[in-house]
Amino acid sequence: MTPSIRQLLADEKPLVLPAAHDALSARLVEKAGFRAYGIGGFALAGVRLGLPDIGLMSFGEAAAGVRDVMLGTRLPVLVDADDGYGDVKNVTRTVETYEAMGVAGIVLEDQTNPKRCGHMGGKSVVGADEAVAKLEAAVAARKSPDFFLVARTDARAVHGLDEALRRGRRYLATGVDALFVEAPESVEEMETVGKSFTAPLVINMAEGGRTPILPPAELARLGFSIILYPSTILLRQIKAIEDALEELKSGRLELPPGAMDFRGLTALLGLERWAVVDDRRDR
Repeated sequence: MTPSIRQLLADEKPLVLPAAHDALSARLVEKAGFRAYGIGGFALAGVRLGLPDIGLMSFGEAAAGVRDVMLGTRLPVLVDADDGYGDVKNVTRTVETYEAMGVAGIVLEDQTNPKRCGHMGGKSVVGADEAVAKLEAAVAARKSPDFFLVARTDARAVHGLDEALRRGRRYLATGVDALFVEAPESVEEMETVGKSFTAPLVINMAEGGRTPILPPAELARLGFSIILYPSTILLRQIKAIEDALEELKSGRLELPPGAMDFRGLTALLGLERWAVVDDRRDR
């Protein structure tokens, strides 16, 4: 049985979740020994559609992308569900769809639609009452208490940290499982968030974003239980692709030290398993 996020948190704090953007990156997350992973809108929209994370990807496109990523591994996954893609009806459908797909949990945010990446400027948030109603709908819609619900507020960038903390207390009262105060802008703010709540807390470590980058042990000391890395894999993959293309332009073709070769890649993709299937058919 795939463990729930709550079960993982019971013996692994902090729970480190690299974001995968396709089935292959999800399989590599498992190969590296991580026990769970995330799927974020930023990387999914970027890789699947070549678009920025500014609300251009529909729920249907997002769900199809999540389904494809999940083919790479059976590890539990926490999925960015944006604002639930509409009102309380849409939130209900989002929860029901992702739970039926086998997603371990989702993150729901309080931005207005269309949303923006949490570390971009120009964000705005809905009223707290509207956000609470959507979270209550999410709690009511889930069939299993193991389906992990994270309430995210982007109010820090819009109304300041005090309002983000006030919203956080209201959001937790709806019965969600964890709180995500997005984009604190200093270690002092991170410490304030950590001291303000006893519930599991989520934080983003986005290279080049608004939040200081700290190691997992330090984040755990500050009170954070789940650490998301929304662009770490993607940024390094982009660099590798750029390097490979420059190498091709120069007429060279030599794998860098430690790189996987063709035989290793076919093994990672499960070629041996499919050969067994073929052999069984031919008998």
